[in-house]
Amino acid sequence: MNLPMASPTEDVLIRVEHFTAAYQGSVVIDDISFEVYPGEVFVILGGSGSGKSTLLKHMIGLFEPVSGAILIDGDDMVTAGGDTRARILTKFGVMYQQGALFGSMTLRENVRLPLEEFTDLPDEAMNLIADMKLKLVGLDAFATYMPSEISGGMQKRAAIARAMALDPLILFLDEPSAGLDPITSAELDQLILRLARSLRITFVVVSHELPSIYAIADRVIMLDKRVKKIVAMGPPQELRDKSTNTWVRQFFNREASAEATG
Repeated sequence: MNLPMASPTEDVLIRVEHFTAAYQGSVVIDDISFEVYPGEVFVILGGSGSGKSTLLKHMIGLFEPVSGAILIDGDDMVTAGGDTRARILTKFGVMYQQGALFGSMTLRENVRLPLEEFTDLPDEAMNLIADMKLKLVGLDAFATYMPSEISGGMQKRAAIARAMALDPLILFLDEPSAGLDPITSAELDQLILRLARSLRITFVVVSHELPSIYAIADRVIMLDKRVKKIVAMGPPQELRDKSTNTWVRQFFNREASAEATG
């Protein structure tokens, strides 16, 4: 375990209740519920098409579910509007799969964007905060660089800095290791752990990269597109070694299915 995992008696930071999502009229995820506790690294995983990124996009309010509730620090993202929704949005930051930095802006300008949208701080203060966030991810020397002038791994670190601009309780990361070489991916894993430990940020990570999952996850939920539900929940090492679900064990042990080997 990478962090002391919060116990169920502690406050719940994220609560997803009876959540159902559909795409073009077809149900993708059917009536799932789970909780995320403060300070843990929580990973959403599953095979291709299982709805991992769909779930994350609903959790950050990009889509509205067919039914269910998504409570962020006690407020329901699904029903919130106006000032309540704006307050929820300041409680989390998001790193999208490819970083999603604006190519026409420097790293400092990219990190400033949430501050410009949600605060009325003076320009000098916003620059100072942006530079501090870049320093946290090891990019303080690159504040004036454009995204095209740095590597893919550095772009993802800059995207994490931007996601931290408002000092959120939660960081949502969508496939942070996608497209990275093993060394850069391991460095990003260590950054996630360091931020989780030092700042007590709660991470919700979508991933299918087993080395990263074993390295960072306190708990995981595993989605299965065949049943459209959560089929496993718990520490990844425990699911690998003790799950009674054959498909779950195959996934965590990278074993081919009987159909593939037959």
